[in-house]
Amino acid sequence: MIERSLPTEPKLTHNEVIKLAIPTLAGTIGAVLADPALDRFAEDDIQFLKFHGIYQQDDRDRRKVAKHYMFMIRGRIPGGVLSAKQYVAFDDVATRNANNTIRLTSRQSIQFHGVVKTGLGPLMRTINQSLVDTLAACGDVNRNVMAPPAPVSNELSLQVREDARKVSEALLPLTKAYHAIWMEGVQLNLEDAENKDFEDPLYGKTYLPRKFKVAFAIPPLNDVDVMTNDLGFIAIEEGGKLIGYNLAVGGGLGMSHGNAETYPRVADVIGFLTRDQLVEISKAVLTVHRDFGDRTNRRHARLKYVLEEKGVAWFRQELETRLGYGLPLAKAHHFTKQGDHFGWTQQWDGLESLGLFVESGRIKDVEGYRLKSAIRNVVEGYQMEVRITPSQNIILSNIKPENRAAVTQILAEHGVAVEDQATVLRRASMACPALPTCGLALAESERYLPALLGRIQELLVETELKDEEIVIRMTGCPNGCARPYMAEIGFVGKAPGKYQLYLGGNEASTRLNRLYKENLREADILNELRPLLSRFAGERTGAERFGDWCSRTLFNDSATKN
Repeated sequence: MIERSLPTEPKLTHNEVIKLAIPTLAGTIGAVLADPALDRFAEDDIQFLKFHGIYQQDDRDRRKVAKHYMFMIRGRIPGGVLSAKQYVAFDDVATRNANNTIRLTSRQSIQFHGVVKTGLGPLMRTINQSLVDTLAACGDVNRNVMAPPAPVSNELSLQVREDARKVSEALLPLTKAYHAIWMEGVQLNLEDAENKDFEDPLYGKTYLPRKFKVAFAIPPLNDVDVMTNDLGFIAIEEGGKLIGYNLAVGGGLGMSHGNAETYPRVADVIGFLTRDQLVEISKAVLTVHRDFGDRTNRRHARLKYVLEEKGVAWFRQELETRLGYGLPLAKAHHFTKQGDHFGWTQQWDGLESLGLFVESGRIKDVEGYRLKSAIRNVVEGYQMEVRITPSQNIILSNIKPENRAAVTQILAEHGVAVEDQATVLRRASMACPALPTCGLALAESERYLPALLGRIQELLVETELKDEEIVIRMTGCPNGCARPYMAEIGFVGKAPGKYQLYLGGNEASTRLNRLYKENLREADILNELRPLLSRFAGERTGAERFGDWCSRTLFNDSATKN
C-alpha cells in the first residue's frame, strides 16, 4: 500500500514569524543600544530596525580587513518638504553623527550613511526634535509618500501635498516602541501583556508581506514616476480646481536575477475618487496587500504580483467590496514628461524657487564645489523651504524676489552655479548608492555613473547628438531603487563590473524598457552603445527620442508613445 502524505501549508518566512512574536517591533533594540560592548545588532533586530527607518550595514571596502559595522538612517518626509529649521537639523546630524554628506533618495527622503552605533541615539533624537521622524521609512509598511515637488501656476500643488501628508499619517503604524526606544531611551518590556497582545489596528500583528509605496502626481508632469508605485493618485483638474484623483494600483520595479517569478510592472488605472475618499481608499488598497500578499516568499510578496496573478477585475471587485461602493471610471489624463526644472522659477504666489542639480543625490563639499555648505548657508540665512525631488535633486522655494541676487552670489562663492548647472544628460540621470554601503549591491552605481556619463557625453558628440537628453539610470542590483526599468537606458548590476542593459523607456516614464543585453562588461558599454546611437542619429523620425526609437526599431513596438 502506497502511503500518501497530506498537503502541507506553505511555510511562512522568518520575518513573518518574528513579527508575530513581537508585534510591537521593539525586538531587543533598546537593550543592545544600551550595551557599550556591542557594535552591532543580531539578525532579528536588524529586521525590526528597518521599521524604525534604520539599516545595519558594513563598509564593504574594508571587508578584507574586518567587518566595520555602521548604519544607514532614512527620514520619513512626506512629499519631500522640509522647513529651514528641519533641513538645518538634518545638516547638523550629517556632520556630527554621519559621514558629513546628505544623500537624497529617489523617494524624496534623506539618508545618512556611516553612522556608528553610539551615534544612533543622538541622531534619532535630533531628527525627532525637529518634528521629523524615521518611523516606517523602511520595513513591511507604507514607506515615504511622494508628491510633486515643483511649484505650479496655482494652489493645486499645495492641495496635493496636503493630501500626501494626510495619507502618510493615516498609514503610519501605531507601535509605541519607536518613542520608547528613541525618545525615552528604554527597552520596551516584551513580557508586558499589553505589548505581547499588541495588534496594530490597520496592519494587524504581522504588518504587510513586504513594503508598500504611495505617490501623487499632477499631469502632464510625471516627476514622481507614479506608475511604479503600489498605490498612485493622479490629480484630476477641472476649471483650475482639484476635483479628485485617478487611482493607479500594482506598480513596482524590484526583481531578482534568474527568478522568473519576479519582474517589474507598471500600475493599472482602476477608477476615479474624490479627495474625501483618499484615506478610506488608501487603507482599503493597503489591506488587500495585507490579506493577499505572499507571506511565504519575500521575493514574491509585493502587491504587483497580486494584481498580475489575480487580475485587475478581481482586484477592483475586492476593493469595492471592502469600500461598500463602486468607483466611477477613471477620467482622462495624459503624462508628457518626467524630471526636474533647474534654475530660477517664479512661483504662483510671486515668490521664487531655485532648482539645484545634485549629482547622484549626494550633497557634499569637495574642493571648488562646496554644495553642502552653500545650501546650509542660504537655507539658514534666508529661511527658505527645502523640497527634495524624486530625481534626487533639491528645490529651494519660497524665496523673496529681493533675495534672489544674494542667494545666487552665496552659491557662486561656494562654486555652485545656478545657470548651466550640468549637461542635459547628467541632469536626466539617477544612481542608487550601491557600494560600499549597500549590502545588496552586486556592482557599482553612484561611484561609477558620473565617470560613465562623461564618456557617454563624448560618444554623443561623436555621433552628432551633443545636446540630446537621454534618461539614464543605474542601480547596483536588480531591486531598482533608482527606477532603471523606466529609463531610456537602464544599467542594472549583475556582478562586479557587469551590468544588464535595458533600453526603450519613454519620456513620460509610463512604459517599461526591455532587457537588451544580459551581461555587459564595463569595458564594453561604449562599444555597445556606439552603433545604437549612430543608427538613432540617422534613423530617428523628427524629434523622436532615443527610448522611443529603441522601442520602435529594436523591439518592433507599434505604439512607442504609450
